[in-house]
Amino acid sequence: MMNTLRRFWTDEQGTTSVEYAVVLACLLMVIIGTVLSFGGQAGTLWGQTQQNLSEAGLGR
Repeated sequence: MMNTLRRFWTDEQGTTSVEYAVVLACLLMVIIGTVLSFGGQAGTLWGQTQQNLSEAGLGR
């Protein structure tokens, strides 16, 4: 039991995996935040374009 705990404590491979997981989580938060921020703006832009085309008699 003690040898297992000692090996776990000194093993650095687990630390590397955790570091990659933290970096991945940070990247995902940035990507999701960016998509949510610009997604709403893009939807508004397309809605305005559709409205302008409709007013010009080119849309539904």
